[in-house]
Amino acid sequence: MRDTEHYIGIMSGTSLDGIDAVLVATDGRRIELKGSASAPIEPLLRERLLALASGAAITAQAWGELDVALGQAYADATMQLLANTSMQASDIHAIGCHGQTVWHQPDAGLPFSLQLGDGNRIAALTGITTVTDFRRKDMALGGQGAPLVPAFHQQVLGHPERLRVVVNIGGIANITVLAPGRPVQGYDVGPGNMLMDLWCRQHTGARFDKDAALAQTGRVLPDLLARLMNEPWLALPAPKSTGRELFNEAWLQAHLAGHEAVADVQATLAEFTAAAIAQQVPPLTAGELLVCGGGGHNPLLMDRLAALLPGWQVATTTQAGVDMDAMEAMAFAWLAHQTLHRLPGNLPETTGATRPAVLGAVHFPD
Repeated sequence: MRDTEHYIGIMSGTSLDGIDAVLVATDGRRIELKGSASAPIEPLLRERLLALASGAAITAQAWGELDVALGQAYADATMQLLANTSMQASDIHAIGCHGQTVWHQPDAGLPFSLQLGDGNRIAALTGITTVTDFRRKDMALGGQGAPLVPAFHQQVLGHPERLRVVVNIGGIANITVLAPGRPVQGYDVGPGNMLMDLWCRQHTGARFDKDAALAQTGRVLPDLLARLMNEPWLALPAPKSTGRELFNEAWLQAHLAGHEAVADVQATLAEFTAAAIAQQVPPLTAGELLVCGGGGHNPLLMDRLAALLPGWQVATTTQAGVDMDAMEAMAFAWLAHQTLHRLPGNLPETTGATRPAVLGAVHFPD
């Protein structure tokens, strides 16, 4: 029997809506959520990161300062989680920290994915071995470096008889297809909350459209939706991944006529997210569609997915036994386990890498 070890997973996604930290117990096969904590990202830091991820030019000094500031923020979130759970640093085998993606270009002549958040600082401040930089080994092997969570989805939600599609709706939306007897499929499908959050923040000052309150006062604009759905990236075959480098303010503005009502654009962006997901679910016999991430709290998105995918049982991963808000952070805790046990963390069939590989860079506290 494998020994059970405790890991912490830390995630801050493309929405930049905060830092999620989770404590899990795992033997590599089974994984149990033991505690969680969430922390906001300081507003000025968030704005600087949003500008950087949108292509703003910054100095090497500013770059380094952002890396250190994020490392400090991740360390603070870790210590808050330990306080919440009455655990000691010595009880934790390792931290798996995804870091904050500020640029992702898997299809360029020089492909790379860059996450900030100094792992050395996290390890030094917490006293816990820290694993970071999970994506670049996969990219060095010809992969997209994303998505990485399908391997974890398979671990916690794979079923010998049920067809399950896991839909993670964070800043970007991605799906994992878990079909009994078939290789796992997983790929990004387009914007999740990213464009909706951007529009809501610009026009209301709120970070996101809580309960789709704004979107539900508007109407879907068919011409705008058609222009959005005509984005060539959506039709690319898997493996594929994307981010704020494509789906950003400039991209959205290029598709607007300029006279649309604010609520109508918000409603259309919600429909775009749902339609892009539904369009890219493989044509399989309907099964369970399990949603995780912030989009699972959006009642309009959930209703539209059910309407666009008739016959599918649309629910959240929480209803299937895995907390939808903790899923991604749990995945990086599990990936840290894989790294320290020298086990592969990627699935070449989802990322396009030439082979499975041990992922991540390890930072020891001493």
